[in-house]
Amino acid sequence: MTRPATIRAIDDPSPADDASPADGPSPADDPSPTGDPRPIGEPRPIGEPRPIGEPRPIGEPRPIGEPRPIGDIPIGELEQRGDSELLDVIRSLPRESRLREMACEVLVTRYRPLVRSCVRRFQNSPEPYEDLLQVGYVGLIKAINNYDPGAGTGLAGYALPCVSGEIKRYFRDKRWQVHVKRSLQELRLAARDATADLTQVLGHAPSEAELAEKLNISPRELREVKRAEMAFQSSSLDAPLADEDGRASLADLIGAEDPQLEQVLDMAAVWKHLSGLPDREQQLVLLRFYGNMTQAEIGSHLGISQMHVSRLLAEALRYLRERLMEPA
Repeated sequence: MTRPATIRAIDDPSPADDASPADGPSPADDPSPTGDPRPIGEPRPIGEPRPIGEPRPIGEPRPIGEPRPIGDIPIGELEQRGDSELLDVIRSLPRESRLREMACEVLVTRYRPLVRSCVRRFQNSPEPYEDLLQVGYVGLIKAINNYDPGAGTGLAGYALPCVSGEIKRYFRDKRWQVHVKRSLQELRLAARDATADLTQVLGHAPSEAELAEKLNISPRELREVKRAEMAFQSSSLDAPLADEDGRASLADLIGAEDPQLEQVLDMAAVWKHLSGLPDREQQLVLLRFYGNMTQAEIGSHLGISQMHVSRLLAEALRYLRERLMEPA
């Protein structure tokens, strides 16, 4: 009697059954994603090293001596960090990082006295103190972002010229009402300091010659400096005049366009071609338009009829009109 095929399949092992159990489980059967055979959730024995790449569980303390990553510094600890550590944070993190922004604020607060000391040098300026302070903070932020520790100087030594330069650039580019070349701007500052020094030495305000000699420039250059100083700050046209008790403004002193100016130009053009007329026609035009005489009065003065005057005047005007309409 023949045995059923199903029973035979059970009794005869397949080639896959020849695999030795010593080969161990495949990587797919490993319950640990990091290659650790310990079951998930089982605690690690104390002192056993953690496999490379395995993250530390939330809440587990950091071992003593292990450095803290730059991006893992709590915001509350930034104020206790030195300049070099804060600058490392700023250079290593993107601009949109909250930690980078807080590190920058800590440095700005730390060097606020430096900005104030730079602004005090310009306290005699007509610019408001708060405006100059904001400009100084802009220079400080630029210094923080551009500072290179490899330069060998500290952040304070690098930030000082940056802040002062930003304030001077503000005066040079933003404060002037009209464009004045830089050489005149620098001479203006030098002239202001030289005037104060000479006044103290001489006991009176220096003359133009004395001031020009002190600055080693010509009197003409000194006059250009004074004209440039007038362009530093403009006045409103609506400002009241001091000697008019507020009843008049500066705009009242500005002249309007003279309506007779065009007539003067026309008269000059006519006079240029008047010599091309005969003597009698020249006299007739002068009596009519410059002497304001009527045709009857001109005829009586010249001993001719009014009709003759009208005909001569028409011919003279036609000649002058043709000359004026000729292309230049």
